[in-house]
Amino acid sequence: MGQLILVRHGQASFGADDYDQLSHLGTQQGIRLGGYWQQAASSPARAHSLDFDAVLIGSLKRHRQTWEAISQGAQLSMKPEVWPGLNEYDSHALIETVHPAPLAKPDSPEMYKHHFRLLRAGLQKWMAGETHPKGMPSYIQFAQDIQDVLKYVRETYQGRVLIVSSGGPIATAVAQVLNAPPETSIELNLRIRNTAVTEFTFTPKRHMLLSYNNLPHLDSAEHQSWITFA
Repeated sequence: MGQLILVRHGQASFGADDYDQLSHLGTQQGIRLGGYWQQAASSPARAHSLDFDAVLIGSLKRHRQTWEAISQGAQLSMKPEVWPGLNEYDSHALIETVHPAPLAKPDSPEMYKHHFRLLRAGLQKWMAGETHPKGMPSYIQFAQDIQDVLKYVRETYQGRVLIVSSGGPIATAVAQVLNAPPETSIELNLRIRNTAVTEFTFTPKRHMLLSYNNLPHLDSAEHQSWITFA
């Protein structure tokens, strides 16, 4: 039985002109995850736990930067396979479908809540096929891209595979594996944390959820302040 590990990218630059860029903390989160895995692999009980058959990432900068940070911490040198189907949806395009007027940059708790309320509404309408956000595929195509990646993993590999992606694709994958309605992925996505680890086991026929949204590398008191969501 194979194992698929899905990691959300590290903290990006929420509120900045270019969100698709890891913050300093986001890089540290990735290095810390890689270091945690490398340390675990040194235990006799976890021998070869860092042996991945493949690493798949989206084509966004924050995906590549997160993988580079993980590989630095874990002392890995694998070349990842790039899958644009693992890219996140465009939150700005989604929000514009329900709030066409420009939004001020979120700089307060209430502004953050307002941003995510609008995002939730935009996601709901996109999933229902009621809107067509600029530059984005339909939700049906977005979901199909995730299915295609999962199918590729099942049919190509038998060991351990790592995916570095974003909250939307990971939450969509979890909802698909659980046969949950698409709207479930909204709730899953809005709660997934940066560099959180989700695990599937798989056979050639199906994936099975083992764990979701875990942060074993940030479980100590000294790393509690490293836990972020954006």
